[in-house]
Amino acid sequence: MRGVRLPRLPRLLPRTVRGRRRAVRALALAAVLALAPSTWMRLTTEDRLRGTADVPAQDVAVVFGAGLWKGRPTPYLAHRLDAAAELYRSGKVKVLLVTGDNSRTEYDEPSAMRTYLARRGVPDDKVVSDYAGFDTWDSCVRAKKIFGVDRAVLVTQDFHIRRALALCGAAGVEAYGVGVGEPKDATWYYGTTRELAAAGKAAVDAALRPDPRFLGAREDGVAEALAAPPTGR
Repeated sequence: MRGVRLPRLPRLLPRTVRGRRRAVRALALAAVLALAPSTWMRLTTEDRLRGTADVPAQDVAVVFGAGLWKGRPTPYLAHRLDAAAELYRSGKVKVLLVTGDNSRTEYDEPSAMRTYLARRGVPDDKVVSDYAGFDTWDSCVRAKKIFGVDRAVLVTQDFHIRRALALCGAAGVEAYGVGVGEPKDATWYYGTTRELAAAGKAAVDAALRPDPRFLGAREDGVAEALAAPPTGR
C-alpha cells in the first residue's frame, strides 16, 4: 500500500570487514567453549571403556537409574541391569550398587532395580540400594562418601558412560565403564543430544565439586555385602 513504511529488519552482520571478522572469531570461540566439556570427557575416559567380557574385575559395579514405566524399569534401565547381572554371574564383580531416584513415595527406582536383578538370579544380599542418586554427580559422590566405594565398574548406556566415568573420577572413584549399546532409535538420539548439554554441567560439577542434594550418614551396605559369604551363581 502506498505510504506505508515497513519496519527495518535488524542487520545480522556488522557493516565493516573488521566487525565481521570479530563476529566470526566470537562465534568460533563460542563453538570451542561449547565443545570443551565433551572434549574433556572424551580425553579423560578413552582408556577406561570396556565390555562385559574384558572389563577388569572389581568388587563393586555401580548401576545408574534410567527411569521407570508403571513401576518397572524402562527398556534402557533393564539393559543396564542385564549387563550388571552378567558381570555378577561371570564373577567380574561381587556386589551391585544400584543408584536412582526415590524422591517420591510412588517412585522408587532402586527397589525396582533390585527386584529386576533378583529375577535374573542376583542374590538380594549382593545388591545394595542408594535411594538418593538423583543425578550422575550425586550417585558418584554418594558411592564414594556414603558407601565407601573407591574402585568400581560403572554400568550405563554407551552415550552416558563417558560422563559417568568423568564424574566418578572427579568424585574419587577409580572406575572402568561398560557402555551398553542400543539401537539408534529416537530415544538413543535424544540421549546422545542431551549429553552435549549435560557435559557443561558435568564440567562445572567436576570443577566445583558441590555436595549432592542429599548426603546423609555413612552406610555399611557395600562392606557388609562384600563380607557376606559368597552365594552360588
